Amino acid sequence: MKKASYFTKGELILWLTSVTVILASFVLFDRSNYLALIASLTGTTALILNAKGNPLGQVLIIIFGVLYGIISYSSAYYGEMITYLGMSVPMAVFSLISWLKNPYNGNKAEVKIARLKRADIAVMLILTVIVTVAFYFILKAFNTANLLPSTVSVSTSFIAVYLTYKRSPYFALGYVANDLVLIVLWIIADNTEASYLSVIICFVIFLANDIYTYVNWLKIRKRQSSEG
Repeated sequence: MKKASYFTKGELILWLTSVTVILASFVLFDRSNYLALIASLTGTTALILNAKGNPLGQVLIIIFGVLYGIISYSSAYYGEMITYLGMSVPMAVFSLISWLKNPYNGNKAEVKIARLKRADIAVMLILTVIVTVAFYFILKAFNTANLLPSTVSVSTSFIAVYLTYKRSPYFALGYVANDLVLIVLWIIADNTEASYLSVIICFVIFLANDIYTYVNWLKIRKRQSSEG
């Protein structure tokens, strides 16, 4: 982290572009929801760190999850609130512990990337079904707005956090799927609150970052494998 070359020029451009777009969308479409602005900036910074396999990214993900849970509650998206505060944040804590316990060659700023086993995939699928069914009825009991996409968001979120805990590059694809669901959710919300457009743009930015994370983790895994 102390070296200026820690981030590549492309990563710096991605982060600076993300921050600029988020700030511009806030000024143009919101100017009031500062909590959403802080959450967006925290989230995009977390993602560029996650792309490097840096555990600090998980620390920021925990902070983002708490902020996003509060935002979701204020919008009556109880599904998102429960998902993040009741699942994503706690799982991010476990992921942080897992990443810290598995540094690559003693480098605490880079996690050792693992390969999924068949047993891991089987457990993930079984748990995803259980979590999805359970949350469907929980969200229904809370009269959650847009119940179906909110339930799908639970599924994609769980897959993403599970794979993050397992230190698999595919965690980024789980977040890509979740980003797409969240974009749909907030587009629906935007029909009643124009300020939500800044939140939609935030998740579009997250989508671009998560795609980059997947590509970069494949490169990191290849490098780690070649180095033995």
